[in-house]
Amino acid sequence: MRVISLHTSEQKIIAQAIKKSRKAQEQLYQLHASKMLSVCRYYINDLQEAEDVMVTAFFKAFQKLNTYEGEGNFQGWLRRITVNECISFLRKKKQLSFTDAIEEYSNNVENSINNYFDVAEIQEMIDDLPGGYKTVFVLYAIEGYKHQEIADMLQISLSTSKSQLFKARKVLQEKIKELNTIHNGTR
Repeated sequence: MRVISLHTSEQKIIAQAIKKSRKAQEQLYQLHASKMLSVCRYYINDLQEAEDVMVTAFFKAFQKLNTYEGEGNFQGWLRRITVNECISFLRKKKQLSFTDAIEEYSNNVENSINNYFDVAEIQEMIDDLPGGYKTVFVLYAIEGYKHQEIADMLQISLSTSKSQLFKARKVLQEKIKELNTIHNGTR
């Protein structure tokens, strides 16, 4: 049995996809669709809308595939396109709203998530956040963007990005505290 390097194999598929090979495009889609759908779900509550955005992101990625220079991780390149498509979708649906209220920020965030929560409960808590809170929280805490990058991406001020993250964390902490109480049977 011959072992083929995944990276080399993916690079060959990408090269074929650049030449408009539908089979290669389908292979790339199959390799990355589930991960990109989960990225879309971070931002978009409705699964069907998330799937639509994911498909649109793949379409745009295939159109721009010749700009991928092969440096870095292809999945990271595709993820950036997907995140940008999610933000565009939220803007069109007018689901992004931000408050400019500046509050005191605290990095003193209590980590009270315990083993009682499953992924679905955590995703539901994030889904219940207001649009602006949720988007900034996901970009910062899950995607790893810095506040300046988020501010540029969302066309908001740096202080608004920080404020939205602070408020999102505060809301999540309250929900976690409430669910901890329920799970511990003290309610």
